[in-house]
Amino acid sequence: MKVLVVGGGGREHALVWKLAQSPKVSRVYCAPGNAGIAQVAECVPIGVNDFAALAEFAKKESIELTVVGPEDPLLGGIVDYFEEQGLKIFGPKKEAALIEGSKAFAKELMKKYNIPTGAYCAFTDYEAALAYVREQGAPIVIKADGLAAGKGVTVAFTLEEAEEALRTMMVDDVFSGAGARVVIEEYLAGEEMTLLSFVDGETVIPMVPSQDHKPVFNDDRGPNTGGMGTYSPVPHMDELVVRRAIDEIVIPTAKAMVAEGRPFRGILYAGLMITDKGPKVIEFNARFGDPETQVVLPRLASDLADIFVATVNGRLDECRVEWKKDATVCVIMASEGYPGSYLKGREITGLPENTDDVIVFHAGTAEKDGRIVTSGGRVLGVTAIGEDLSEAQRKAYETVKRISFVGAHYRTDIGAKALRRAEEKTK
Repeated sequence: MKVLVVGGGGREHALVWKLAQSPKVSRVYCAPGNAGIAQVAECVPIGVNDFAALAEFAKKESIELTVVGPEDPLLGGIVDYFEEQGLKIFGPKKEAALIEGSKAFAKELMKKYNIPTGAYCAFTDYEAALAYVREQGAPIVIKADGLAAGKGVTVAFTLEEAEEALRTMMVDDVFSGAGARVVIEEYLAGEEMTLLSFVDGETVIPMVPSQDHKPVFNDDRGPNTGGMGTYSPVPHMDELVVRRAIDEIVIPTAKAMVAEGRPFRGILYAGLMITDKGPKVIEFNARFGDPETQVVLPRLASDLADIFVATVNGRLDECRVEWKKDATVCVIMASEGYPGSYLKGREITGLPENTDDVIVFHAGTAEKDGRIVTSGGRVLGVTAIGEDLSEAQRKAYETVKRISFVGAHYRTDIGAKALRRAEEKTK
């Protein structure tokens, strides 16, 4: 069958790469794609929010399945639009995608159905929000209610940081309306874990857990980014913790969405904090995470196309999903200045051929005069597969050191936390 992937980042490169391995898939298209995706799929110059053009292309090329990568088109209703056109598409409808599109909605849902999360208050009035923050004190978490490309969250350890976050979101409007309403949350202490799940109504099939690194610098310092690297598995999180997350959070959330008349069908991303009282929700997303996808999909032993088709047809409960025991590490190479402003068009050299154990997923790249150049903040996701995390980490950083572009920066401690925990256990 022919498949169309909507998007043009590292997550979409990973999706295209995995779907192309399916014996059921004859051809993969990607709109708009990027320079790396163009090596494994046919890129189509259509924007992710141009639903009419995407649907027209799907009809013209007899696309049997469309897979949506980013959140914007999901919140815009691309799934609703395609289904109205009689086209098969993987992802939640607009009303279900709101679990990502509004942090206040997600919080209210969790409160109503007793799903573990931090205490919170939502505000549309700046002065009221400021008064609340001053009353609560720091540390405290400030979140833009709407979509902000993974950058709308500030974990403020001082009152000054909290006030600055409120001002930039609500007064300066740095997130173009996404911060008109803010959610102010209790600070949760612990360690983060991401749990992605295939969901079809009340049917939930969890994936292997991973751990993202949001802050831009080593040791979780600096401003939050869309993610500077990931690894999977998360060996210091025991199976009981993961089982609790599934039983107390993911399954109840899927059931809650059905009860609310917003059945979720697609990928439910649960960003979790593992506290001393168990797992609690930091955030939900309505799609694959980036860069979590880059470490989770290489561990998938089952046919991804089969899972997508079963979900779209309401038959996920018939799927058996299996995983490899390998470990994976993904290191993000970013542009100079990211997550702030950055220059584009810098030539990338030293890119290796992808192998069975090292894949370079392109996130922000373009082709110019036969050269691969930077075109985004997060440029590459260098992913390596090993028998254990130590081997995967070594392979990833060996590859990173061979790739260069002016101003490139990356964290050098992706996976270090897990390796340190493992070493502590052996003492």
